[in-house]
Amino acid sequence: MSPAAGRAARIAGTLAGAALAGWAAAAAQVPLPWMIGPLLFSALGGVLGVPVAASSRLRNAGQWAIGVALGLYFTPVVGAMVLALAPAICVGVLWALALGWGFHRWLAWTHPDERRATTWFAAAIGGASEMAVMAERAGARVDRVAAAHSLRVLIVVVSVPFAMLWTGAHGADPTQPAAQAVAVQGLALIVVLTLAGVALMHRLGLPNPFVLGALAVTATLTLAGVELSALPRWATNAAQLFIGVSLGARFTPDFARAAPRWLAAVAAGTVGMLLLSAGFAWALAAAIGLHPATAVLATSPGGIAEMAITAKVLQLGVPTVTAFHVVRYVAVLLLTGPLFRAAGRASP
Repeated sequence: MSPAAGRAARIAGTLAGAALAGWAAAAAQVPLPWMIGPLLFSALGGVLGVPVAASSRLRNAGQWAIGVALGLYFTPVVGAMVLALAPAICVGVLWALALGWGFHRWLAWTHPDERRATTWFAAAIGGASEMAVMAERAGARVDRVAAAHSLRVLIVVVSVPFAMLWTGAHGADPTQPAAQAVAVQGLALIVVLTLAGVALMHRLGLPNPFVLGALAVTATLTLAGVELSALPRWATNAAQLFIGVSLGARFTPDFARAAPRWLAAVAAGTVGMLLLSAGFAWALAAAIGLHPATAVLATSPGGIAEMAITAKVLQLGVPTVTAFHVVRYVAVLLLTGPLFRAAGRASP
């Protein structure tokens, strides 16, 4: 069997097992089953040495579907509401930067011999791939940076939905997408237009083009009152599965053995950030009139796609959560590098 055929077989086997795990999680009424089931299946299998594999093309397709699904919530009324939240979103950005700095200090304290660049970029509440690229340019240990982001996202994705379920927040802040029914021709037009948006963002070298490109085009159409089609439920379930597998496949036997003290510090720091963020979210919600559960998702230290799809599945302020995370993602991406250099100049 050729290497390409062997990899295709591993991807197919992983998807089959992940789909079964998603079905079992749904039957057990696990929150966010089609992401958490495949995520835990592929992560546990990877750590135990099972030859799991993920496809970057399927991950991109999943991110595209999530971007489209989220964009359908941005009706003109919702757009005005989100615009009114601009000051709170800016406060959320400042909180994410402060949280990342505190996480950096924690990692530096627990690993005093580690390079400052490693702890800084490992702690930033941003995208794993973008932070890894910055870390490499700064001379950090990229393996530790990538491991920290992978473990942080896994802990957040698994713990936050369960917390929402246990507190009874599921469905507490529902928002309906503009289009309710699937229309074949309209859906086909959405596919063409959003893929053009993805291609443009990719050509411009912008980050995360599959989520942000699809989201930008779909949200623009929805804000303009254009209702072409809803996205089929199976598409969002498949998107969750693909993203869950791509997150879980990062965990390998080498990952677990490489730096147990580092991973323990990341895990403890992530739990601390979740608790601090929950307190901050409750205060923010009380100050501006948001539902507390929506504020918790909006300010949690997770990724755009993972937290936004959590909001969608749990019916918790989808446009608000999406807006908070998109703005934070861009701000952290733009500011993490300059702040690292500024902090270096300020250090004795």
